[in-house]
Amino acid sequence: MRAVVFPGYGPPDRLEIRQVDQPRPGDGEVLVRVQAATVNRTDCATLRGKPRLARIATGLLRPRQPVLGTEFAGIIEDTGADVDGFSAGDAVFGFHTGAQAEYLTMPASGPLATIPAGMAAGEAAPTTEGAHYALSCLDTVEVGAGDQVLVYGATGAIGSAAVQLLKHREVTVTAVCDARGMDLATSLGADVVIDYTAEDFTQTDERFDVVLDAVGKSRFARCRPLLKPGGAFLTTDLGPRAENLSLIIVTRWIGDHRVRPPLPTDARRHVGLVGELLASGDLRPVVDRTYTLDDIFAAYHYVETGQKLGTVVITVT
Repeated sequence: MRAVVFPGYGPPDRLEIRQVDQPRPGDGEVLVRVQAATVNRTDCATLRGKPRLARIATGLLRPRQPVLGTEFAGIIEDTGADVDGFSAGDAVFGFHTGAQAEYLTMPASGPLATIPAGMAAGEAAPTTEGAHYALSCLDTVEVGAGDQVLVYGATGAIGSAAVQLLKHREVTVTAVCDARGMDLATSLGADVVIDYTAEDFTQTDERFDVVLDAVGKSRFARCRPLLKPGGAFLTTDLGPRAENLSLIIVTRWIGDHRVRPPLPTDARRHVGLVGELLASGDLRPVVDRTYTLDDIFAAYHYVETGQKLGTVVITVT
């Protein structure tokens, strides 16, 4: 089978499309013929081995898992023994490493769900990574009807999912993005949209129960004045010089505001919830561009520009 492989850390030029052995499902696993995958911020960071602290998980000197990709949609080709809930022929989508390949295996008990009726693989694939990390952030706080949340970076994969998930909870959402994304943010349900290229979002008179930095490009020091007493700053990144690591600890004991990181511990529940929201229409995919597997190099270069709205989809088979 063909797969996107990176033999070492570096820029997209390190990528190779190789013929590799097709995996076989073990006990409790499914074999998925991947029809669509994505290229996202996580993939680009993994490719470059950044932040370096992450190499503890991905491999200190070279990647332990040479096939990239985290989210996919396709058809179950085969199952191992003791698989419940899925069978060959099922259209599924999910969140698992090694997704940028023609086939992958994963535990049937993992973050995997059935694609809602009438939805194409290219629509289902780009819904899991952003929603998973958005939910991982939102799981750390309690927000609901009447609360106010500001989402910085509201038109990326995480931000666009967060806006929709918050509106599903009847939260009042202020979205921060550039001018290109303003119409998109409004269509996703944002109550107020701020173009950060035209005005400083930190100068708004509104105060928020939560500020979610969905792109890891702001700082707690800038956003703290926006928070109501007891408010929380949610971040998807370590911040400059990994400052958020220390702030998570310091703000737990000092001051009235908290810095909280995402806690991605329940990906299976998240993917299941995404499936339900897709079926009900409360969540919709946001696709910027679609590339073929042969154009994977161009896809990575584009994602690294930081200009994408939503997600970039890869047609695999």
